[in-house]
Amino acid sequence: MKFDGFDWDSGNRAKCQKHGVSIAEIENMFSGTPLVAPDPLHSSEEQRFRAVGRTNKNRFLFIVFTLRNNGETILIRPISARFMHKKEIKEHEKKIP
Repeated sequence: MKFDGFDWDSGNRAKCQKHGVSIAEIENMFSGTPLVAPDPLHSSEEQRFRAVGRTNKNRFLFIVFTLRNNGETILIRPISARFMHKKEIKEHEKKIP
């Protein structure tokens, strides 16, 4: 997935950090190879996506985000982030060992 950066403001920053996930961890996960899928159930006004993956500290994250076009720039705008539960991690590892 190609993108040019992140779109942060006080609203999405606070919501993502609510579950103890740092901004650095969120950005770090996207520097790897997260699994990304559309989230059509929550995409009534804008296209949303779900991403799961690991940070460089080997912590598993689940992130909901949208993409924002700013001219020729594509930014990831995280909407929500949390650490994955053990059951979710096991399912993820079955797909991507």
